[in-house]
Amino acid sequence: MSEFIRVERDTRGVATLWLARPDKHNALSSQMMEELEAEAQALAADQDVRVVVLAADGPTFCAGGDLAWMRAQMEMDADTRRFESGKIARALGALAALPQPLIGRIHANAFGGGVGLACVCDVTVAAQGIRMGLTEVRLGLIPANIGPYVVARMGLTRARRVFMSGRLFDADEALSLDILSKVVPPEDLDATIEAEVAPYLACAPGAVADAKRLLAALGGDVTQSAVELAMDALADRWQTEEAAEGISAFFDKRKPQWVK
Repeated sequence: MSEFIRVERDTRGVATLWLARPDKHNALSSQMMEELEAEAQALAADQDVRVVVLAADGPTFCAGGDLAWMRAQMEMDADTRRFESGKIARALGALAALPQPLIGRIHANAFGGGVGLACVCDVTVAAQGIRMGLTEVRLGLIPANIGPYVVARMGLTRARRVFMSGRLFDADEALSLDILSKVVPPEDLDATIEAEVAPYLACAPGAVADAKRLLAALGGDVTQSAVELAMDALADRWQTEEAAEGISAFFDKRKPQWVK
């Protein structure tokens, strides 16, 4: 049984996959990403599940990668670090591979890996007032493992607006970047999610899965070579003095040397 991921199923075949580490703002730890990958694979194999909703407990949708886990990687050898840092890529890959429609329920802020989670959903609905950002570069790192899915969702031109600046942006800008599909008042979020779910329940499940598979093929799936390229890029970045300085500065509660 998962500790940090919770799955709820209803009688209609709708499964809600909850990020359930609210005390840490759903920061993606090593264990949490392993659990997320495993639960996504189990849902993919469950013939009774027709739609999956990705949601989160607590005040934050997802704060990104767990910084304690990142600091621990500084002490790992290169191969072990590459395997560890690739856990988010594997979790995102499992979500992207779901044969069922995946609907994102973004009720609060999402940073780093949280943006990656939003980007693998087929439809992503967010509450007004949230903030998002690809903040890895502030730590001397890069949004690598989530990168293939972010660029596939946003397109290169839109990704250039936020991929390497680390700046935060609001829900309306996330909508214009194609990260989000809809932005609604917080009190309307659940009703909007339900409205997104309902049409699929009137469709043949096998046809929906085949249509999703065809769409991915026509649109250009994220390739394994792209995922490997991203993992290698992050592995190289971990070796830099900037990465060490960025992580150290965070835990020392000071600004890194490059901040002017």
